[in-house]
Amino acid sequence: MTLTAIVAMTPERVIGRDNKLPWHLPEDLRFFKRSTSGHPVVMGRKTFDSIGKPLPSRQNIVLTRDHAWSAEGVEVIHDPGELASLELEDPNVFIMGGAEIYSLFLPLLDELLISWVHGNHRGDTIFPEFEDQFPGYELVESYPEFEVRRYRR
Repeated sequence: MTLTAIVAMTPERVIGRDNKLPWHLPEDLRFFKRSTSGHPVVMGRKTFDSIGKPLPSRQNIVLTRDHAWSAEGVEVIHDPGELASLELEDPNVFIMGGAEIYSLFLPLLDELLISWVHGNHRGDTIFPEFEDQFPGYELVESYPEFEVRRYRR
């Protein structure tokens, strides 16, 4: 199994505001869809609630502390370690947030795919520090509003 966190953030590490993205970048959403389609995606319950439904063409896995929570079209885990016990549709798994989920999986990640959003966007959700674990990156794609960087251990 390969674990990749996929996230869009500002240089100040902002990834969200009021449980939504603080920007509208259609090209980043297309990059996200292109990258994750056909693969399992892991998200927290708040992220799932903000989307409102399972993402199509992906195995949707929700991590929640609430043992009574369930939703149609998703598999539920309560601890990152439970991911290994699932029958995954593909070994390349994408961790897609939110901040608590990124923090829990950070020590387990093989790589990060970060869309670095240009400009200053206010937010209330911050991505955890990772540079000491992923010191270098390669530029994957570049757009006027953001660039995508791949970090590997």
